[in-house]
Amino acid sequence: MQPTRTTRPQTALNFFLLALLVIGLDQLSKWAVHTYMQPGMPGEIPLLGHWLKLHYTLNPGMAFGVELPPPYGKILLSGFRLLAVGGLSWYIVKLCRERAAAGFIACMALILGGAVGNLVDSIFYGLLYKNAPFGAPTPWFHGQVIDMIYVDIYEGFLPQSWPLLGGKYVSLWPIFNIADSSIFIGVALILLNQSRFFQQEEASPQPAPGTAEAPAAH
Repeated sequence: MQPTRTTRPQTALNFFLLALLVIGLDQLSKWAVHTYMQPGMPGEIPLLGHWLKLHYTLNPGMAFGVELPPPYGKILLSGFRLLAVGGLSWYIVKLCRERAAAGFIACMALILGGAVGNLVDSIFYGLLYKNAPFGAPTPWFHGQVIDMIYVDIYEGFLPQSWPLLGGKYVSLWPIFNIADSSIFIGVALILLNQSRFFQQEEASPQPAPGTAEAPAAH
């Protein structure tokens, strides 16, 4: 599938400004949480009962706290993120030159802003906020990502009557940040708007069985 093209010219600067807005909001929220909140449960701030809270926690690795082997796994992860940011930036410029749908480029800008937001944590927070894990060879590229949006969906045993999962204990309480949210929203919007953002390739007509193509005229 190819991105749908429009007749209206697109300016890459507008979409990079959208990514910059995401980065600014993400970094401002992380600074405020680090400055004014206590880590863990003592500093929790309920926003919507027990369902939605602000909860200051540190994520040492990728999504869901997955870590690469120390001591240089974090540096490899940061290097991969740098390459991804460069690739996304190039792709946004390419989409603008090809006059792709503005909505699709905006989604890519949301993903770019979220990726840069978490990359800043990884590169600088070990030095700026001194939150590098114990034993890290250097504070650079070993910062931990600050998460704060806590959605307490469910924690407990599932009913025994449920097939396969009945009686099992589950914990569904994701903790994330504005950068994660921006990436999720960008990906979700692309999936929900595939028919608008991408043009389907039309299959070339095939001759009916048993018929031969007419010879070309000379």
